[in-house]
Amino acid sequence: MKAVRYHEYGDSDVLRYEEAPRPVPGPGQVLVKVAATSFNPVDAGIRGGYLTEVYTISFPHIPGVDVAGTVAEIGEGVTGWNVGDAVVAFLALDADGAAAQYALVPAELLAAAPTSVPLADAAALPEAALTAWQALFEIAGLAEGQSVLINGASGAVGGYAVQLAKRAGAVVTATAKERDADRLRGLGADRIVDYIDYTHSPIHVEGAPFDVVLNLVSTADEQTDALIGVVADGGFHVGTMVFGPDNPPRGVRTQRIFVRSDADQLAGLVRRVDEGQLRIEVADRRPLEQAAEVHAASDADRLHGKTILVPADQ
Repeated sequence: MKAVRYHEYGDSDVLRYEEAPRPVPGPGQVLVKVAATSFNPVDAGIRGGYLTEVYTISFPHIPGVDVAGTVAEIGEGVTGWNVGDAVVAFLALDADGAAAQYALVPAELLAAAPTSVPLADAAALPEAALTAWQALFEIAGLAEGQSVLINGASGAVGGYAVQLAKRAGAVVTATAKERDADRLRGLGADRIVDYIDYTHSPIHVEGAPFDVVLNLVSTADEQTDALIGVVADGGFHVGTMVFGPDNPPRGVRTQRIFVRSDADQLAGLVRRVDEGQLRIEVADRRPLEQAAEVHAASDADRLHGKTILVPADQ
């Protein structure tokens, strides 16, 4: 089969589109014929060797933590799935991924794919939507009537977070550039803030204080402290890229999220997609063989929105 692999850590030029052995499912595994995977920033972080203390991989390594496709083979002991079933999953970050024509998936990670969108587009759902869900509800406990600031809402996680928070009955403020303002309002944002001025202390953000601040950008320590200043007493700061201070004031709690695969949560997100409560947004669809170009664009901060990568035989 064809796969994208790298044999060492490095820049995007270490990625190779090459022949690789087609995997064989072992006990508890299924082989998925990949309709698409998607690019996530964590793919570049692992590829660059920046996350070696967290994730241990073996070479050659296939990236791609999101997968959408159809079950091609079933390993011993797997029940509840049949060849031909359309599925999605968020794969373990230290295992081979789905940037290939076929991918191995532990059966317990699988959820049925949404039926209301093209199967390839469903690859844009798992990692980003699970991150948003776990940050807002599992960690921060966002509830109806509360307020949330989503800092850096333009990306995939931010788009899902806006939708999920609004559906939960929260008042949603999102920071984003003007080019994304109308889109985010369409997803449910009540207020768009185009710029936070960190040079003034304390900072002012319209709508503050917030019960929850979901920080999706890499803020410096002093900027993170400033954001905690707009969290309500006893509220929550959740970061995807930064930790907060050890002992924040006023009973504010802070935690960095490390998203995990959860098939039940993913099935719930799929249900929301099919019920019209959650929109999957795909900014670009690229052939799998262009994975290195997508990684390079991300490294240069030129990637905007969610990009899916589609194998040549799809």
